[in-house]
Amino acid sequence: MKNQSVQIFKALSDLNRLRTLKILQSRPLCVCEITEILGLATSTVSQHLKILKEAGFIVEEKEGKWVNYMINPRPSDPRISSILSSLDFWIADEKIIIKDKEKVMNINRHTICF
Repeated sequence: MKNQSVQIFKALSDLNRLRTLKILQSRPLCVCEITEILGLATSTVSQHLKILKEAGFIVEEKEGKWVNYMINPRPSDPRISSILSSLDFWIADEKIIIKDKEKVMNINRHTICF
């Protein structure tokens, strides 16, 4: 089993995973919405989501035909909550993060997910 600290740092070591965390702080999203916002392949997004989930940053919840990904409201490791609450301090002013946030506000799963 991987050391929890290593899993946390691995999850944070990729810009697309940081982008994913920031967009999920806005609201829960499905894979196709995350894929559309990030402009990545579905398989790539799925791999990023797996790493974030294994580290404890996100959870998934089934809602009808949708699987929604969201920030973990009750992580077992308090370091996760601490990191999530300080993400704005580190990356909120990055241009790509700002653009992603705008996309989240305008995305509609009913028009992009098939």
